This record gives sequence, C-alpha cells and structure tokens, in this order.
Amino acid sequence: MGGAVSIQKVVKNFGTLRALDGVSLEIAEGEFFGLLGPNGAGKTTLISCLAGLVRPDVGELSVMGRDVRADYREARRRLGVVPQELVFDPFFSVRETLRIQSGYFGLRNNDDWIDEILENLDLTNKADVNMRRLSGGMKRRVLVAQALVHKPPVIVLDEPTAGVDVELRQGLWQFVQRLNREGHTVILTTHYLEEAEALCGRIAMLKQGRIVALDTTRNLLARLSGHELTLRLADSEHLPERLRTVAINQGQDWVFRLNGFDEIEPLLAGIRQAGCAIEDLHLAQTDLEDVFVSVMQGRGDQDGGEVSR
Repeated sequence: MGGAVSIQKVVKNFGTLRALDGVSLEIAEGEFFGLLGPNGAGKTTLISCLAGLVRPDVGELSVMGRDVRADYREARRRLGVVPQELVFDPFFSVRETLRIQSGYFGLRNNDDWIDEILENLDLTNKADVNMRRLSGGMKRRVLVAQALVHKPPVIVLDEPTAGVDVELRQGLWQFVQRLNREGHTVILTTHYLEEAEALCGRIAMLKQGRIVALDTTRNLLARLSGHELTLRLADSEHLPERLRTVAINQGQDWVFRLNGFDEIEPLLAGIRQAGCAIEDLHLAQTDLEDVFVSVMQGRGDQDGGEVSR
C-alpha cells in the first residue's frame, strides 16, 4: 500500500506565532485517519498547507506523490477538502454550485455523480434551491458535496458535522465509510471524539503546533486501559485520606481510576467502613476523550513525548 499524504518537517509562522512546529506525518492509501487537537493547535493550518492555501515556511507536503507546491494543480486534483467555515456563492442553486465546482476540475457531464452525492447527503429535494435560502446544516452538506464532486482519492473533512443534526451526521458517515471502503483515504478533524474513536484506524494529536501522540486508535485507548468509578457521597468529609489521595474530586463527585473489576469491592468496602453513604455510583470504561485529556495535560506517557508511528 502506497502513501496518500506525506508531510515532512513542516513549519509555519504567523508573525511571532508558530502555528506548526516541525510536523511530520505519513498517511497510507485507504486509511481513515484522525487529526485531533484543541482550538489553536494547528489542525486547520496544516490542512490549509496541504491544500496549497497556505505556504509553509519550511518543509514539504505531497498528495498521492504530487508535491503541493511544485505540482499544485495535480496535487489539488487529488484532494477534496471540506472547510470548517461556511463559504458559499449566494447566486446559484445547489446543483449549479456542484456543476461549477465540477468545471473547476475540467469535468463535464458529471450529473450522474452529482445526483448520487445529492441523494447520499439528503439534498435531492434542495437541488434547485438557492444557496442563501439553505439552513446552516444544509449549507454544510453542500460543502461536503463540493469536496466530493471530482471523486478525489484523498478526502479531508475539517469539522464536517459541526452544527449538523444527528440524522445527517449518521448518513454522512455511512457515505464516507463507503468511500473509504472503496479505497479513498479520509482525513478527519473533529471535536466529537466519539466519532474519531468509532471511525479512525489511526490518530494524531496536535498541541501547540506539534504532534504529541500518533498511534492506532486501539493502542491509544490501551494507554489508559481500565475503568473509572464515579461516586457521589452523602458526606465526603468522612472519606479516608488514603482514598482521597488516589481519587479526583469533581465537585460533589469522587472519581477513582481502576485497572480491573476486582478493585471495586475493596474500594466500596473501605468507603462503607469509613461510614460514608453512597448516593450515586457510575462505572465507565476509558474512552478516547480520557486519552485526549491525558495527552493534552501531559499525563499520557512518562516522557510526555510522541508515541509510536
């Protein structure tokens, strides 16, 4: 399997702000890859560099072997980007917008594929409606359609489900997963971490322009394997000091991280012996959100560095 996207030691500064600080990534053809990070981490800047919209100060980027700067036209032809911002032309209908987008890539008589995209994104009944009359969620669907209109082998989705209803979100992911199964490479940025956990085979986490974690989703989850037991006590003052030191206090709740179910009963027994009455109890398995918070706070690895590629 070849490389779909190559990013080598990319640096980008905006004045005194270093948005990207030596980012390197290799994404294989057919991957469903997640790019996560807090606001301002550099995700959109990296995507803009990949799309040729922002020129990096240092480093090289390529799409399907085509250099983004030296061979921009061919690199861009192989890339479909769904931007985070709602950008649209208010003078055209949905179908006209997609026909014009097709023309940018030299595609004529593309209506069959346009019809399929419209159907999969539940836009068929809006095909002849002017763009400015669409809701925000509908406009975002059109952005997705525009990115797919030239059948790019690499699809970049920058927060594609922000402000989108649950029904469309499910339909969109079914369509994108189908494209991925057919061989398209998908790169996703999202704040819905449950989406990334369910969809992405491999994930990179960005913080202050640097990659601080890069591994398969399974391996990232294994870094914080176990469960979290959340207890709400009637009187927390009686909680023994030895238990306070291993718990995280969240207002009225106390959170205990457990490595296995066999740790639950001794913990509860100690709480009962201290005379504490339990008002509420919740047991949850570690998910990607826990890993994300841990990595962003520098608690994921002992050395705080990037994990295996």
